[in-house]
Amino acid sequence: MELLLGIFSAFGLSASAGLNAYIPLLVVGSVAHYFPNLLTLNSPWDLLANPWILILLGVLVIIEMLADKVPAVNHINDVVQTVVRPAAGAVAFAASAKVVTDINPVLALACGLLVAGSVHAVKAAAVRPAVTATTGGAGNVPVSIAEDIISTIVSVLSIIIPIVVGILLVLFVAFLLSWWWKRTDKTQSA
Repeated sequence: MELLLGIFSAFGLSASAGLNAYIPLLVVGSVAHYFPNLLTLNSPWDLLANPWILILLGVLVIIEMLADKVPAVNHINDVVQTVVRPAAGAVAFAASAKVVTDINPVLALACGLLVAGSVHAVKAAAVRPAVTATTGGAGNVPVSIAEDIISTIVSVLSIIIPIVVGILLVLFVAFLLSWWWKRTDKTQSA
């Protein structure tokens, strides 16, 4: 059961990195630093709990949040984050000590990279362009704020109550598959 909870935690952290690269890393580092009985990081991931790294991550969170709220800059930010978010997801996935000890670190990094990269791809290639097109760009700031809130909540829940994140992830994937099948049925019958 501990391995399953570790996997749920790792998937939740890497998925939230697809929305905001630095929030899950800051949450993991802060929890490991201030509540070591709740989360213990193995080497080299224990560096995330270093106070200097936490300050750096805090600054990066602020920069990413601000850049994502400014028109035109948010598009440049999404291009830059196409590399950063999957890498952050890989680190967030692998930093979960329970997972790394039981799963090959390369596999853990690859899973985190794919999950965060997929979430970022959907956000940058589908959601944000649709929001920009339908609202003339006015909806980007509220959507960005919602993404930051969701990333924070999922990151915290991934560490504290990973079973909830696992259930939410399964429901979300089921919803996406259902939507996709309905969409492909409509296009085939048209």
